[in-house]
Amino acid sequence: MNEVEILARLHHPNLVSLYGYTSRHSRRLLLVYEYVPNGTVADHIHGDLAKPSSPPWSTRLKIAIETANALVYLHASDVIHRDVKTNNILLDENFTVKVADFGLSRLFPLNATHVSTAPQGTPGYVDPEYHQCYQLTEKSDVYSFGVVLMELISSLPAVDIMRHHHEINLSALAINKIRSHALHELVDQNLGFDTVNRTREMITAVAELGFRCLEEVHDMRPSMEEVLDTLKEIQNRGDNMEKSDQTDNISDDAVLLKNNPLTFSPVSVAAKWVSNDSTPNASG
Repeated sequence: MNEVEILARLHHPNLVSLYGYTSRHSRRLLLVYEYVPNGTVADHIHGDLAKPSSPPWSTRLKIAIETANALVYLHASDVIHRDVKTNNILLDENFTVKVADFGLSRLFPLNATHVSTAPQGTPGYVDPEYHQCYQLTEKSDVYSFGVVLMELISSLPAVDIMRHHHEINLSALAINKIRSHALHELVDQNLGFDTVNRTREMITAVAELGFRCLEEVHDMRPSMEEVLDTLKEIQNRGDNMEKSDQTDNISDDAVLLKNNPLTFSPVSVAAKWVSNDSTPNASG
């Protein structure tokens, strides 16, 4: 009923749509959602559907932007999701994000600074300040989203008991690597971090943003609006670098052609002319 109450008032392209629900007089209470066929982000980066270098970095950044866009909309609608994680970020056939699972979500009272409530959520994603002080704020979602960003750049799960006990939580692992200037040890090397300068700069910027989202004190974290704006800026800078690289390649080709004009063998020239005149005419 909590999901029905919340989703009935929300409509956004990056939120899963609620189509309806069965009557409370039926034997089972069921919620009917749109079908999202491509699994979850967790499936694709460290689950059953995971493959090396897939999804590529450009798709992962798009996933981050669309998820942030959904959370900005929720917060503007006075809703705190409270269970942001890669298992709750569904993907359609075009890898478009559909944020799901509002069973733990809370409507935020107007003009309130926080909601006092017992901590709920998924281990590895729960805001440590919320866990300690029982005060839920919009910045609790920001913390969880920071963990999602670290998953996207590392392809590692949020919790792994096989890691060193200080790094079982990905948030702790990521913070340690960034503070010790060892980001390359955190990043999934299949994404092109060591081979593509544009990718390395974008991943580094996203890691810095994720680091800010994981601040222990909620007042030190950015808002979801700031997070979304920063991600879009990172994407735009990457696109501009790509265009610049393409322009440089064209310029290099032009210099090569000027210094080394192309010559054709008689065979290739003849083949070209035969190709152009190959259409039969009426007098033929």
